[in-house]
Amino acid sequence: MTTALITHSDCLDHVTPSGHPEQVARLSAVLGALEGMDLLRVKAPLAADDDILRCHPKAHLNAIRAAAPTSGWRSLDADTHMSPGTLQATFRAVGAVVRAVDMVLGGEAANAFAAVRPPGHHAERETAMGFCFFGNVAIGAKHALDHHGLKRVAIVDFDVHHGNGTQDLVEDDPRILFCSTHQSPLYPGTGAAHETGVGNVLNVPLPEGTGSQAFRDVMARMVLPRVDDFAPQLLLISAGFDAHQADPLAGMNLTTDDFAWVTEKLCDLADRHCQGRVVSALEGGYDLEALGAAAAAHVNVLEERGR
Repeated sequence: MTTALITHSDCLDHVTPSGHPEQVARLSAVLGALEGMDLLRVKAPLAADDDILRCHPKAHLNAIRAAAPTSGWRSLDADTHMSPGTLQATFRAVGAVVRAVDMVLGGEAANAFAAVRPPGHHAERETAMGFCFFGNVAIGAKHALDHHGLKRVAIVDFDVHHGNGTQDLVEDDPRILFCSTHQSPLYPGTGAAHETGVGNVLNVPLPEGTGSQAFRDVMARMVLPRVDDFAPQLLLISAGFDAHQADPLAGMNLTTDDFAWVTEKLCDLADRHCQGRVVSALEGGYDLEALGAAAAAHVNVLEERGR
């Protein structure tokens, strides 16, 4: 088997206002960096309404549909904007993660990376925010549990911003373990260590300036053992690369090698507990060169482990 790369050109049609960090060029940078890799390339399907409704109420889905403009932009908050292509892109982003779960659990691929935008980990149950509209990874986790009959799914989020949306969507479900490392204080202001859900949430806030050694230490001491103890049947990754030292939106000091290292360690756990089954989805990362390099390092590990 091999690694599936799931994406769609519709994700390039989500156009944000000039100067916005979550820009079309982000996905172009990622796809360009992955161009030479031996990956199973799959077009993301459109998500079904039922996929989205696993995590979001009908009212939220209807509100996003109603907000979609036919021209120009519609701003849902100061950060989160819709263009005429956004609605289709959001359905492709969810559809990519759902398809990735189906492929990995169905034995069509060893693991998968969903290269999509808009990202999803800030989207709360009834609120689009932080560039996000639907909880792509949380929906993938619920799909694995409800459609495929798994009993335990883990999500690890190493984006520099706390995945408040993912936490909101899974914190009442003991079948899902959610672990997040993130800079604090920083947007969105959530993710304190005392936020533990029903015992299924581990937040590890890190100070500005955190570098490679401190990041690896907390991963090895806190996050990896927690995932190991949980023994997931599928491991999902919210792969944000904005903790990179070059990123303009935050102040952590990780290097490209750190993203390869953490991917290796997570794949080790997946090998131990779930036959190597890993589904990763793109979240943040706003320096284009660093984003491309870090995403390539991440997917290169997946590709090597999937052979």
